[in-house]
Amino acid sequence: MDLAGAEDWIRSHLEPTGAIEPVHERPWATVFRVPVNDGVAWFKACAPVQAFEPRLTARLFARWPDRVAEVIAHDEARAWLLLGDAGMQVGVSHNSPEVWLAALPSYAELQRGETRHADDHLAHGVPDLRVATMPARYEDLLGHDLPLDRAEIGRLRAFASRFVELCDELVAGDVPESIQHDDLHANNLYLHGQGYRVLDWGDASVSHPFASLVVTFRFLEEVNGLPPDDAWFSRLRDAYLEPWGPGLAEVFSLATRVGAFAHAFAWVRQRDALPSDERPNFDLVYAVVLRRAIAQTADP
Repeated sequence: MDLAGAEDWIRSHLEPTGAIEPVHERPWATVFRVPVNDGVAWFKACAPVQAFEPRLTARLFARWPDRVAEVIAHDEARAWLLLGDAGMQVGVSHNSPEVWLAALPSYAELQRGETRHADDHLAHGVPDLRVATMPARYEDLLGHDLPLDRAEIGRLRAFASRFVELCDELVAGDVPESIQHDDLHANNLYLHGQGYRVLDWGDASVSHPFASLVVTFRFLEEVNGLPPDDAWFSRLRDAYLEPWGPGLAEVFSLATRVGAFAHAFAWVRQRDALPSDERPNFDLVYAVVLRRAIAQTADP
């Protein structure tokens, strides 16, 4: 990355009050903290694998300024993004289900509004994970060297034809596809005033919107220790579905089942872009994602 050029670009939009310092460097993005008079701003330089993120975030902020972090500036060609401070990270409050009960309806409203912009997002590089593409992506997944044992890969292969059927059923559910964050957990949700803002759209895709809750529910299980049959999950589902309209509980169940695989497909894109020496650490978590998808093969 052109550090001097990035700093000049930041200073053309802000007046930093101190040193611009790196916060983290990942193969997919580098983030810098920018101190300013009224607090802090954040600069993000995206790698090619998520170069769509600055434009996507800017478009979402333009339409949903109360639900997405403030975009001070973005450079689509260089995949640079300059954000205002979004507030307090929800992860600080231990991922409370009550927070999600309040936050999910507004996120669903954003998704409903974005259905009319899905084609524009696709045209500007947002990954295409529409349900109709998923059978081909399933076959592509099986062609990868996955961090699974032979029996687990066998279960995936045996489920392939059933997965196609599930995708056909989901398409028939007639819910329009939209932006799907695909990393919607407490570290990417911020309390700002009386509302919530969603950050970090680098894993997003255009897909079935309900699949967003695959990650949210996973973290409630793994971080909060909620069992899969906890009543909180149905409460959160109903709160999320309320803006979409009545009678969608079965479609939601199917969408999150298919969505567990869509989440695994999305990780393949990130994994393929990694240097080989970065993959072992990545695969520690990717194996968890894959096994949660494999668990969806157990039912008829």
